[in-house]
Amino acid sequence: MSEIRRFEVKSLARVEGEGSLRVRVADGRVEIAEFSIYEPPRFFEKLVAGREVREIPDIVARICGICPVAYQVTACLALEKALGVEVTPGIARLRRLLYYGEWIQSHGLHVHLLHMPDFFGVESGIALAASRPDLVHRGLRLKEVGGRIMEVIGGRAVHPVNVAVGGFYKLPSADAVRRLVPDLEWAMAASHDLVAEGSRFEFPGIPHDYDGVCLRPSEGYPVDHGAIVSTSGLVIEADDFDRHFSERHVPWSTALQSVMLPGETPYFVGPLARVNACHDRLPAATRRVVEACGIEWPLRRSSQSIVARAIEIAVACEESLAILREGVAGIGPCRVAWEPRVGSGSHATEAPRGLLWHRYEIDGDGLVRHAVIVPPTSQNQARIEADLKAMLPGVLDLDDAAATLACERLIRDYDPCISCATHFLRCVIDRGSSA
Repeated sequence: MSEIRRFEVKSLARVEGEGSLRVRVADGRVEIAEFSIYEPPRFFEKLVAGREVREIPDIVARICGICPVAYQVTACLALEKALGVEVTPGIARLRRLLYYGEWIQSHGLHVHLLHMPDFFGVESGIALAASRPDLVHRGLRLKEVGGRIMEVIGGRAVHPVNVAVGGFYKLPSADAVRRLVPDLEWAMAASHDLVAEGSRFEFPGIPHDYDGVCLRPSEGYPVDHGAIVSTSGLVIEADDFDRHFSERHVPWSTALQSVMLPGETPYFVGPLARVNACHDRLPAATRRVVEACGIEWPLRRSSQSIVARAIEIAVACEESLAILREGVAGIGPCRVAWEPRVGSGSHATEAPRGLLWHRYEIDGDGLVRHAVIVPPTSQNQARIEADLKAMLPGVLDLDDAAATLACERLIRDYDPCISCATHFLRCVIDRGSSA
């Protein structure tokens, strides 16, 4: 007779989306660890088919309420390749500033309110606020600073409306841009404190020699351009992404999972992959802080992603201040004109949660005929399952609450953005024999 052990958390409040975990243990060995996403798929790739190019940035922004800028900018860059459009350096800087605002907002929120409670042994950001209000206040202010950048450059903080193929619909005012500087100076100092604090945490989990995948530009830290590289030595351009990575359907999940070819192996994307591959590209002030903390590379535990996000907040603040001091107001023109033509284009950028890849085919009337969008979380799903399978033997003797918490913590390390919906994790452990 199989002994089935079930435990569930009805509100996994610090991971975005709906998911479940099914585990089967036979003769003390973990055979199955299935991380399932059971939300209905939203078919954005089909939704954009037949729509005009100019509509795409606003449509794909709705894929995610947390990182809409990543989807907008990636779509614009891929579509501009298809159209043969090259934006001005000023427009490129302004887009990067907008993107950094999203990094600051997303990382600031995740680190302080979603991830940090795990390191202080409390169940939520609200509980953390009771004992360490300073940390929660800092996280909320960082989120506000990032949101303000998105509002000034993008028109609003959620689903910005100022992003266009070819550039922007309107340039920000010089006064609004100047007012961003004091808050960013505070945010950079706060991020340095955060890196120092986070580097001293105790990091649970099994060390792995992860195969991380991210962008690596010819210079600077990755955000909106660069070759796609992996720890295992892969170096490709965005156009070749689908020759080396493949999405597959698994029967236990409505979400596609990505694997690396030819071996169909799991890999991971995100802040941990970026800092491991590009820590030599950190800007000067951030590099000094990191070196003072004595951080050893590579970071090999998923729980160390909190340090990677702290470092990237510092990167985003430092680079944003550099852009602002160069001057972005009055860069003109705000948008490069383009004409419809038959073409296709691919591009990858670094969303807060990792590599994001878009490909579009358009016709001579300026309509999208085909689209492929590969988000970060789908690329991390198989890696999450592999990490869970490696971790589970060490927690199966724990009681239900402790075993569940260990699974939750590991999943939160990846900050999976499944959707903006109800949060639920159901874990079933089947301890049957192999017969």
